[in-house]
Amino acid sequence: MNSNEVRTRFAPSPTGYLHVGGVRTALFNYLFSKKNKGKFVLRVEDTDIERSTKESENQLISSLKWLKLDWDEGPDIGGNYGPYRQSERLEIYQQKARELIDNGKAYEAYISSEEIEKIKNQLLSEGKPPHYSYELISKYNTNERIKKFKEKGLNPVIFLKMPQKDYELDDKIKGKVIFKKGSIGDFIILRSNGIPTYNFAVVVDDVQMKITHVIRGDDHLPNTLRQMAIYEAFEAKMPVFAHVSMILGPDGKKLSKRHGATSVEEFINQGYLPEAVLNYLSLLGWSHPEGKEIIEISEIIDNFTLDRVNSSPAIFDETKLKWMNGQYLRKKPLEEIYELAKPFVLNSNLLIPEQYLSNKKWVIKAIETILPSLEILSEIPEKIEVFLKDYVPDTNDSEFLEYFSKSGVKEAIKQFYDYIKENDSWDPKTITDNLKQAMKDSKPQKKPFYMSLRKILTDSFHGPDLVNTIYLIGRNRVLDRFERVKDL
Repeated sequence: MNSNEVRTRFAPSPTGYLHVGGVRTALFNYLFSKKNKGKFVLRVEDTDIERSTKESENQLISSLKWLKLDWDEGPDIGGNYGPYRQSERLEIYQQKARELIDNGKAYEAYISSEEIEKIKNQLLSEGKPPHYSYELISKYNTNERIKKFKEKGLNPVIFLKMPQKDYELDDKIKGKVIFKKGSIGDFIILRSNGIPTYNFAVVVDDVQMKITHVIRGDDHLPNTLRQMAIYEAFEAKMPVFAHVSMILGPDGKKLSKRHGATSVEEFINQGYLPEAVLNYLSLLGWSHPEGKEIIEISEIIDNFTLDRVNSSPAIFDETKLKWMNGQYLRKKPLEEIYELAKPFVLNSNLLIPEQYLSNKKWVIKAIETILPSLEILSEIPEKIEVFLKDYVPDTNDSEFLEYFSKSGVKEAIKQFYDYIKENDSWDPKTITDNLKQAMKDSKPQKKPFYMSLRKILTDSFHGPDLVNTIYLIGRNRVLDRFERVKDL
């Protein structure tokens, strides 16, 4: 490895779906490594035995692949610094903890979790901060206690000796952060079951995997003091830290389900495009030098720098994401949208697979017609339903009656109906010609004529392009709907 090579990592816990905050963390690490011709590492932090599942890990990998955030090293593809699952690295953590004990930087404690809690409560009752120290903990390390632990096959916990001094962090986003002397006491790095604590495992992994830059959410900032102390204990070079601000909902509160789709799984199910999701999330905290909003991933990589990442909280706005997704959809070839739309249309039962295939030209025309107002793929069934559903127009609607009663409207619609009935041709050009001729013959007011026509055919005053709508409904259905209107 080039000693100057930039190496970033995304290190999620496989305990559930991949959410917006995690995606943005992965994205920023990916962008930074690509911009600097470095390596992007995927590491699975699965030491939370009760909550971590293989199913969640598979889901996580699937979500990242859908986003096309390709990693250079990881649990599925290997690499020079594996294993890339923490559950497969337990011997390494135990060995590194022993190394710190041998160097006088850590110590064993033959103490139970209940006794640790008791010390904490005692300190709090005395009005002292709940900081552990060797003096408080080591009194449990009697010969009798050590013997008892060994007889029962129990292991001691291992504490790191926390140096009592100020620590200073030069964070690339937050700026200078000072952790004051006495902020924390000694802390556990290895539990009695041989499982490392989060902060210990992270540092061991980052050192061994030669991670040069740690870009993560600022909810991890409180962990940094412990991690700095562990780096120091190993006499290892610290990576560059960059803590990205939180993502909030439009109401300024922590992001949750009430703010709409917030996990990759939901983005997929609702029919977002991965390139639109990445474009939008890149702008949650970062900005393009020219203020651009619609940006291809290659251009984002070219322009990504940490000094353009804002330290203020970012606002996740699903409305804006939908708008951006619509922009990306309209740039796609219709053939591609036809393929992407397939699961959504079939799941809605509007068409069966054979119909979707045999009526491909019709489906593509329907997609083209609704495309100007389309934002996400899951909207397609509802939007094309107007062309397929059998409507009974409400001709007693007061707004319809007002439009229909205007001069020339009724006559023009009758004329249009007659032209369709007399002519077997059915294409957008013929429909346009018939409409123009009907208007020329009966000279109706334009808006009332079109509003009445749309209401009769779709039971709505609003919708996509009228000529295409008429064409897609089909000649027989159009005639049938006209015939339902009394006194035509």
